[in-house]
Amino acid sequence: MSKVPEMFGSLVFNDSVMQEKLPKDTYKALKKTREQSKPLDLHVANIVANAMKNWAVEKGATHFTHWFQPMTGITAEKHDSFIYPVGNGKVIMEFSGKELIKGEPDASSFPSGGLRATFEARGYTAWDPTSDAFIKDGSLCIPTAFCSYGGEALDKKTPLLRSMNAINKQAMRILKLFGTTAHRVITTVGAEQEYFLIDKDMYAKRKDLIYTGRTLFGAKPPKGQELEDHYFGVIKPRVSSYMKDLDEELWKLGILAKTKHNEVAPAQHELAPIFTTANVATDQNQLTMEIMKKVATKHNLYCLLHEKPFKGVNGSGKHNNWSITTDTGVNLLEPGDSPRENAQFLLFLTAIIKAVDEHQDLLRISVASAGNDHRLGADEAPPAIVSMFIGEDLASVLKSIEDNSDYQKKDKSVMKIGLDVLPSFTKDTTDRNRTSPFAFTNNKFEFRMLGSTVSIACPNIMLNTIIADALSQFADELEKADDFTAALNKLIKRNIKEHKRIIFNGNNYSEEWVEEAKKRGLLNLRSTADALPYYISSENIELFKKHGIFSKSEIYSRYEIQLENYCKQIHIEALTMIDMIKKDILPAACSYMKDISKEAINKKELCADISCELEETLLKKLSSLSADLYNKMEQLSDMVEPEKEFDCIIEEAKFYRSVLSEQMESTRTIADGIESLVGAKYWPYPTYGDLLFSVI
Repeated sequence: MSKVPEMFGSLVFNDSVMQEKLPKDTYKALKKTREQSKPLDLHVANIVANAMKNWAVEKGATHFTHWFQPMTGITAEKHDSFIYPVGNGKVIMEFSGKELIKGEPDASSFPSGGLRATFEARGYTAWDPTSDAFIKDGSLCIPTAFCSYGGEALDKKTPLLRSMNAINKQAMRILKLFGTTAHRVITTVGAEQEYFLIDKDMYAKRKDLIYTGRTLFGAKPPKGQELEDHYFGVIKPRVSSYMKDLDEELWKLGILAKTKHNEVAPAQHELAPIFTTANVATDQNQLTMEIMKKVATKHNLYCLLHEKPFKGVNGSGKHNNWSITTDTGVNLLEPGDSPRENAQFLLFLTAIIKAVDEHQDLLRISVASAGNDHRLGADEAPPAIVSMFIGEDLASVLKSIEDNSDYQKKDKSVMKIGLDVLPSFTKDTTDRNRTSPFAFTNNKFEFRMLGSTVSIACPNIMLNTIIADALSQFADELEKADDFTAALNKLIKRNIKEHKRIIFNGNNYSEEWVEEAKKRGLLNLRSTADALPYYISSENIELFKKHGIFSKSEIYSRYEIQLENYCKQIHIEALTMIDMIKKDILPAACSYMKDISKEAINKKELCADISCELEETLLKKLSSLSADLYNKMEQLSDMVEPEKEFDCIIEEAKFYRSVLSEQMESTRTIADGIESLVGAKYWPYPTYGDLLFSVI
């Protein structure tokens, strides 16, 4: 373990490597580009590219790739070698600044949501110098943005960078009013990642896991998570070996993997990193998911990242720990030591409260997927209703501000927002609320609605944008004020009163909260099909345009892509169900019934008076269930083959959400009933018990 400091970041062209490999002037120019978004001169880019190539070749790299994040939700890469012919059958290794800054992959087959026709193939990748290049599988990977020939964003990185610029711009307006010495504001993220590990050989026998990432069938095993004995339990040797290798691979890539432990469900685990900037955290989480799967293969394991791979046990989420800091190291979500710092903290807190209340729909949209629909609202996940937890102490502070009353805590004092009398308050004054979708946890907000497969780019785009908008409105008001203190007091008090409905410190899992939320006028968007139409509301289009995050066409493209992906996922699941029933489940049931029938006949031949009640009862139950399953399968086939024609994509999504999904669930119930009756040696797939408890 003494080698960890030397190992960490060894495959990353990071700041320390740049200082070592680049001339001082070049390093300073690149530093200015990274920290101040200054354009990079091509001459400087050529020097950087050559140094980057030399370093990568020393590390064994032979190729380079512009590594980007299209709207597929995963990463993409096209590899080119460094070789360049010099005659006489010889080559040299060469890499130019032009190749570093811009690439041109074929964009025709990536989702565009109508932004371009299929035959319009040209797309561009542009280097993101704020995210370090790294070596993976013998290639130098250069993190990039991806856009179309017309300049529209075709990826998740571009709007994320735009949103980071937006919140920086608006937050700096606020900080200047407080006399800041900072020059830049940065959003930071730490993304906790939950996952399942199962035996790879068993995975290979489950068509549903292979095609869809989740089990479409599976009777409940005798034991699940009822004893709560897996959570934080001793890590099994095989899993521990996997986690050790995973840490090392992540550390080499400069990923700050910090915490590992068993999660609640059997075979479920979690990895948590240390915070870093939002765009780097997004890149690193995509890498983490990729490497999790690669390392699992080496241990004859398979890593499942679906939100709900197993019915009846906890699904997997991804907690997005979001904060906002200055380049001087000040966390703007941390109460300070002086009245001025606390006034600043309360202003940013109020902006976030306002943003979350006014834009519940966008936060719900940012986590919407077919997989996450199985998880949100279940007892192990936050509900689909967006609310905020801030703790009793902060709630008391806000209440006293709203009422202009005494702050009832250790010391009584009137809670004004002046810069002289605001009392300080400490961290960790209340317990955590693990049921809250959006919880304040000391110096950050933990957004817990994310599904385990989602790119964290979209949730952070939404958070940055809506909070930038609230700060923009606050700055507009305060910059015009003659009396800053009085205007600040008035603004915070008014916004607390207008947006306090979003604050809920109780049990988000309870039915009472669902009713209470309805009374408060909060949205309850239970499914992706319910949520996504809000994407293209006129208010949201204007919001994104105002802050330069998306154009109208870019918003519509994402709306179309997400809905289309939602429908395709469920359609694939339905086809997989039909295939499994037709080719595996019904033949298994028939084979078992055939042998039971033979057994009954043999018994009667041996002794006419012998009882065959067991065989007859089993045959009747299985025969009836098999007939029902066949009928359900035929009905399901009629729904998906051939594909129905719909007037619009949202109508198709609503059909998949209600009609088709309900048919699939009722079909599954019958199949699971058959599994519970059929003998183990006849069943064609590893059972839930096999999958969840086989890794030791």
